[in-house]
Amino acid sequence: MNPKLKAVVQLASALSAAFGLRASFREARANKDRLALADAIITALGLVTGTALAVRTLRRGEEDAK
Repeated sequence: MNPKLKAVVQLASALSAAFGLRASFREARANKDRLALADAIITALGLVTGTALAVRTLRRGEEDAK
């Protein structure tokens, strides 16, 4: 698969996961569930990392095009 296409799919996946994560985070806070809250935070950190990797891949593609 083309690296740029893969990066775009990864960004779209992260965006859709962020909406579900938001609901999980709110529910964990409402129920005062510390374990679910920790899970939501760790998942968010993974999404940030994945998004950063995808953006880096897209930027490298732009640099190669120059």
